Amino acid sequence: METLLLNEGQIDIASQLIIDGEVVGIPTETVYGLGADASNENAVRKIFSAKGRPADNPLIVHLADFSEAVRYTTYIPELAYRLAEKFCPGALTMVLPKNDRIPSVTSGGLDTVAIRVPAHPVMHRIIELSGKPISAPSANISGYPSPTTAQHVMRDMNGRISAVIDGGQSEFGVESTVISFENENTVRILRPGCVTEKMLMTVCGNVIVDKAVLSGLEKDEKASSPGMKYKHYSPKADIIMIESDLDGFIKYVGENYGDGVYSLIFDGDTENFPYRYMTYGADSLQQAHQVFQKLRELDDINARKVYVRSPEPIGVGLAVYNRLIRSAGFEVIRL
Repeated sequence: METLLLNEGQIDIASQLIIDGEVVGIPTETVYGLGADASNENAVRKIFSAKGRPADNPLIVHLADFSEAVRYTTYIPELAYRLAEKFCPGALTMVLPKNDRIPSVTSGGLDTVAIRVPAHPVMHRIIELSGKPISAPSANISGYPSPTTAQHVMRDMNGRISAVIDGGQSEFGVESTVISFENENTVRILRPGCVTEKMLMTVCGNVIVDKAVLSGLEKDEKASSPGMKYKHYSPKADIIMIESDLDGFIKYVGENYGDGVYSLIFDGDTENFPYRYMTYGADSLQQAHQVFQKLRELDDINARKVYVRSPEPIGVGLAVYNRLIRSAGFEVIRL
């Protein structure tokens, strides 16, 4: 099967493919997603097949408006409505108890469903035109860095899905923040994104960061959100996180330098940096925007081992840290 590369003027073609039970690569403001009708078991199974995604890794369901969430859930807390008023449409996903309109394959066997209202006009319009709730995990081979351009999707998915819409580069570059509800005032961050803990605190009385954000789940623990259970976002190169000041980082890289060794560093680190490197931004927002693209570029230049200067796990930096620590398989060296 040859994958069609569509432009933004061909949304009607993509919408019909969704209606017909096919899978389409769709731009969102976070990363590109593999979109299919979330209520169609066969269509959802095509997503898992295209990605090589484990069946117990739940999918996010994208809606045109948060008011539609009542069609797919059994209960929505008042706090969810307050959060939706502030952050929807946008990069916030809320985990809620599901009803039978969402098949078990979509929810990874869980009795919950993750709901998001995307802000990207292309994704939003496809939901409206198709009239379908759309599951759209990142449009990459499972475990590989998420795609932030249509070209990334075509590289990973050509021949595996029906079409890809080219909507330019993703705005944020990391996936949405995923939360669950502890009580009427408290939420738990299951996966950090560009909606930060501080931003959530403007609406919530309390915000808990799940331990799995910075470490792996226990062996038999179920993933209640995408991005929690498995090694993710990893290029072919061996990624190693280094928590250190710049001098310590340079010293460590020098002691372990060799063929195929690169460093991924901040923009401000480059003056007199003596080894092969690539930069991924000057601050956490830039790093979020660039990190997946840079991990893919490191594969393009055949890097074998990459030492990454660790971002500060605060604000959006927590999302970048989360993606990188999973890319590294939780291999972190603290100097």
